[in-house]
Amino acid sequence: MRKYWDNSCAAGTPAREETTLDTVADKNVRPTREFPLSLRIGGVTISPATVLAPMSGVTDTVFRRFIKNLGGCGLIMTEFTSADGMLRDPRVRGRYLHFYEDEHPISAQLFGSDPRVLADAARMVEDLGFDLVDLNLGCPAKKVVKCNGGSGLLRDLPRIRKIFESVRAAVKIPFTVKFRAGWNDDEIVCVELARLAEDCGLCAVALHARTREQGYSGNARWEWIGLVKQAVKIPVIGNGDIRRPEDACAMVAQTGCDAVMIGRTAPANPWIFRQIEQYVAKPGIASVGPGQRPGQAERSSAVAPGPHVQAAALDYPAGLRPARPGQRPGPTQVGQGPSYDEPADADRYQMIRTYFQMLLEEEMSGAEGKMKQFASWFTHGVPGGAALRKAIYEAKSGAEILGRVEEFFEDRLCPCGSGTLVRER
Repeated sequence: MRKYWDNSCAAGTPAREETTLDTVADKNVRPTREFPLSLRIGGVTISPATVLAPMSGVTDTVFRRFIKNLGGCGLIMTEFTSADGMLRDPRVRGRYLHFYEDEHPISAQLFGSDPRVLADAARMVEDLGFDLVDLNLGCPAKKVVKCNGGSGLLRDLPRIRKIFESVRAAVKIPFTVKFRAGWNDDEIVCVELARLAEDCGLCAVALHARTREQGYSGNARWEWIGLVKQAVKIPVIGNGDIRRPEDACAMVAQTGCDAVMIGRTAPANPWIFRQIEQYVAKPGIASVGPGQRPGQAERSSAVAPGPHVQAAALDYPAGLRPARPGQRPGPTQVGQGPSYDEPADADRYQMIRTYFQMLLEEEMSGAEGKMKQFASWFTHGVPGGAALRKAIYEAKSGAEILGRVEEFFEDRLCPCGSGTLVRER
């Protein structure tokens, strides 16, 4: 199956009947902007129908609130957390499971292989006030897999059943699972695993449409998401290769999934969630209501106003407002370009400064290292970005890093205040 931005399928794709879905495999499918307005997972409403994927070393409380403040993300998730570790060491709970009230709805993701330990950890998650608890069956890291955690459990469905049953019996909050399609192309278990989850009372499933063997290479096989959607009645969240708003809509159109989950694109383009919201909220573009499949939404001259549509239209963070009439355009596209905001260099400055200031205010351990880690993502596409990255890497403190950022951008901002950086000659 071809995704909107792809030219071809991954090489070596096995031609197996059980991984072929005629209804979503049309390589000439016309791009659409239909997208679910929201979904319900148990008693929790997720609106918009977009999810920030759990990412180790990335989705801490600062990054989650940063994404929330930019707008357009319906559900955020913690870094994946060792169930055994959080039970043994309070510091693990403090580091990975700390959150603020403005992060709701929020899901805590756990990994492990002992049903009893995972059940106890899930109870603790519920007591801490999380809205959902999620089980990680997708992490391909060797140190996790060798302990029979993450995607290492994909070869042991009986144990997965015991985990599902134990955790489901332990908590009342919605219980979900994120998994990969299988260990490799010869051991695809996504449909069987999704049916098992539904049978054990889980409230939703999220599929990263790659195998453990693939890691993060090659193309995600969206047809596997379509197969899972056809197999179960609980909500299905699609994950893999969402790089632009067009990709999110293409995944929904081709698979029928109820929401999309975005991982690695988010650190490089934190605006992606708001861009999706803007892309589907333009006049003449239909969104898919709860319970509707793509193609069921009626076209109209305007989208019916909803809470998140109003927020997208009115609530722009500082430095990210569209240009006023007669003003040089900032992040908003003009002409025939995509119908969603594209950040200008001045907006990147605002974004980098805001995130770095949030890290410093949180007094988070290792903030300086995280600043340097994120610098390579956040400065992508900035003129002279290599010089800025070098200055950041050489800085000795968080305050010095922030000063280097401010100095770099302020020296290059046009004095006329247009929000455009002066190009170096």
